[in-house]
Amino acid sequence: MSTLHEGAGPDRPDGPVRAPQNVAGGLVLVALAALALWLTRDLDQGTLNAMGPAMLPRWLAIAVGLSGLALLASAFIKHGDALERWNLRGPVFVIGGIVAFALTIRPFSFGALTTPGLGMLFAGPLAIIIGGYATNEARLRDLVILSLSLTPFCMILFGDLLNLPIPVFPQALTGLFPSNWSQKEVLRATAAIMAVVAVIVFLATRGRRRGSIDVADHSGRI
Repeated sequence: MSTLHEGAGPDRPDGPVRAPQNVAGGLVLVALAALALWLTRDLDQGTLNAMGPAMLPRWLAIAVGLSGLALLASAFIKHGDALERWNLRGPVFVIGGIVAFALTIRPFSFGALTTPGLGMLFAGPLAIIIGGYATNEARLRDLVILSLSLTPFCMILFGDLLNLPIPVFPQALTGLFPSNWSQKEVLRATAAIMAVVAVIVFLATRGRRRGSIDVADHSGRI
């Protein structure tokens, strides 16, 4: 008669695969990397001194693919968790945010349907807010502040420092700034305005808190 030792861990997976979750995660990362490399195949990579539009996404895809391969290799070396029931909320909202950004940053035509190019001004916050709802703890106030803070940072990083051509405004709003301003001047001014709005929203709403939650036990038990 076998004795069950107290504190013994769960059964280890049988077979060569010791960490099924790592296999699933590694395959997903490799697939995403392959998709990104395929989508950027026609874009110019450029050089470090003059980066092209494919430089950053292509090397990020390579890094993601290598991470996926490392995860796959670890699945055959170290014991890990078995596959569990998946929650689709996270992937649906994250992918939805990415798709929303891709469809709104520039005009996109799909047959007779054409989406308006909203520029980074609207596409950035929209993607962040949608992606933020991947968690059950998402709050609209926090996501708005995050989007108004992170978007101008990305605008300065990619449009100003890395010199990547990023559409900032919808075509209908291009006349808001003086016509003699350069693209970088418009980008910097827009980023500064968004950062100021983020501070205003934070200060105006910082006193608002969720209603208190009564966690007391009213059953009469001690």
